[in-house]
Amino acid sequence: MWAFLASDCMFFGTLISTYIIYHGKSLAGPYPAEVLNIPVTTASSFVLLMSSLLMALSVAAINRQDITKFRLWIFLTGVFGAIFLGFQSYEFTEFVSRGVTLQNNLFGSTFYTMTGTHGLHVAIGVFWLFSWFIYSFFGNMKDKATDIEVAGLYWHFVDIVWIVIFTVIYLVEFVGVTS
Repeated sequence: MWAFLASDCMFFGTLISTYIIYHGKSLAGPYPAEVLNIPVTTASSFVLLMSSLLMALSVAAINRQDITKFRLWIFLTGVFGAIFLGFQSYEFTEFVSRGVTLQNNLFGSTFYTMTGTHGLHVAIGVFWLFSWFIYSFFGNMKDKATDIEVAGLYWHFVDIVWIVIFTVIYLVEFVGVTS
């Protein structure tokens, strides 16, 4: 898992660097300041960050072999991840309705590539979390603490990547930092 996370870190580093390099270079609008919805994205970010707390509670519960609590926390982690994806779908729909597409400018291209890739990672994580939730009803969880910790590493990584993406796309634009 560590090798995968390291390679994924480099991959996201490349996407984020590309966004930074091209920030402010779009020749045509709409521009980020015209479409970014900081309050909505802040709320979705809070949901995703709270899912990290829930994942930590899942890991703690499985380490205690408290399967009932594990099921609660792992299920809620997946639900919070799904809510985040709902927010992201809403944002993508809003952006498209305002003319931001992959093809029309550099902002759209870099934004959708970076946040879409992150969203795919969240979706994979949500599937993985719900798989563990279902497995806990039919399989023996006695020796699965390490496997759950690996899922937790992945989930926390996805959350940390979002913090960086949120900072680079939304907060930098909000405070008016220019390239």
